[in-house]
Amino acid sequence: MINFHRFSHLHRRPVPREIICLSILFIASLCVSVPTVAAQPAPVPGSTKIECDTVPSAILGHPVNTCIALPADYASDSATRYPVLFYLHGLFDHETSWSERGGQQIFDDLLSQGQIGKFIVILPDGGRTFYINSMDGHDRYEDFFIQELVPAMDRKYRTIARAGSRGITGTSMGGYGALPLAMRHPDVFGSASAHSAALLPKFPNPLPTEGRWGFYAKVLQGPLGSPLSESYWETNNPLTLAEHPEAFPNLKLYFDCGDQDRYGFNEGAQLLDKILTAHGFPHEFTLRPGNHGWTYLNQYMKFSLLFHWRLFEQAEQSKAGGKAAGGLH
Repeated sequence: MINFHRFSHLHRRPVPREIICLSILFIASLCVSVPTVAAQPAPVPGSTKIECDTVPSAILGHPVNTCIALPADYASDSATRYPVLFYLHGLFDHETSWSERGGQQIFDDLLSQGQIGKFIVILPDGGRTFYINSMDGHDRYEDFFIQELVPAMDRKYRTIARAGSRGITGTSMGGYGALPLAMRHPDVFGSASAHSAALLPKFPNPLPTEGRWGFYAKVLQGPLGSPLSESYWETNNPLTLAEHPEAFPNLKLYFDCGDQDRYGFNEGAQLLDKILTAHGFPHEFTLRPGNHGWTYLNQYMKFSLLFHWRLFEQAEQSKAGGKAAGGLH
């Protein structure tokens, strides 16, 4: 043990003022140089509020069922505008599937944990349209989506009506639909994501007529013509559109798929990754352990929500920075 009494006889000289000042400056410089950690969104209590209605459509000739997930305090906070994410459901799902099968719970959990901030989620019913204009012109879903649905949502809700604050995502059929909608309309969507997108490496030839694939071939006749048109298939194929990324140079893109996808969509996802990589187009792709459907989504949907929130945040920070710079003289 150290005996401090040994030093009690030493004369304590006053410390020069210059040394005190230098010490203070040194400590202050250390405090300034410590890097700051980016602030996470504050945890948000309460669940999102779901409201459902119909959106009239002159293009389709009938209203479209649509649900909207709003922040819990949307009605009481009348001044705030929000980024918006359009979610496109899979085949045989509908506008309420996201809230009924786990999507809303995943969203609310991320909010409560402070991993994402508040934004609006739009959930339209896509039927079996694959979210494209049908070859026969009867169901012009893409035209409805861009010309009627997006403007209607911007009018009715307090959205931030800019591409950087507007994203689109989907699963399976909806993943297939989200990709061409974003690739063809980068002025509308700044970000796009897809889980288990219905991507096939090549047009099926010969066309299946029996069993499960025969059934799906008949479903595809609605949007892609009867008999199925290979040329129209290619016109709307995300893999074909990905060959020309110069058409969407600023689009931010994320997609994933299960390595055991029962429809083989993992092969299409890997090919999409290969095409985009060959063209030097930046994107995020992950092949994850799993199959297809809501069991897969309940494990991995959080990654697309985190992806879009990060970009929404960046868009608002960029806008705020631009305003600040514009205010300098």
